[in-house]
Amino acid sequence: MPVGLEEHLPAGFLLTTVERAAGYARSRSLWPATFGLACCAFELMQSGSPRHDLARFGMEKTGATPRQADLMVVAGRVSQKMAPVMRQIYDQMPNPKWVIAMGACASSGGMFNNYAIVQGADHIVPVDIYLPGCPPRPEMLIDAILKLRDQIRQARLGVNRDREITERERAALRRTP
Repeated sequence: MPVGLEEHLPAGFLLTTVERAAGYARSRSLWPATFGLACCAFELMQSGSPRHDLARFGMEKTGATPRQADLMVVAGRVSQKMAPVMRQIYDQMPNPKWVIAMGACASSGGMFNNYAIVQGADHIVPVDIYLPGCPPRPEMLIDAILKLRDQIRQARLGVNRDREITERERAALRRTP
């Protein structure tokens, strides 16, 4: 039976890589910038209530300032007038940053297939998680956040991450409706 490395180390040592440690820290410190536009915003607010308790995941600090946020939750339909505002808020967020499109309207325009509504938030900003429903329940939002945390924990660092983000954003903005 071969002897493993852990048998040669004293007790109490943890072996990991810098990427894994940074990914774990980033995934546990998400600060959302809420972008509630319609009825989905009520479900977003409900997720922070004592019944659903978003604070147990370390996300009780929600603010209206994008400079302190790294997660944008787009909740509801995005009108053509709000699209530049949403992009401006996204651009003001520090890197790394993530986006959740909450609800059918934010994901694909929903039932509003007209000139006034953007047919998906991914035409404005790159979206990491699409959350279906009309409106989605707070439990679904919490599940989406946990899945996003798994993605963040396994994300790469450095130049490879920058290249991956740039390519994803360009592909999302080139996509036709």
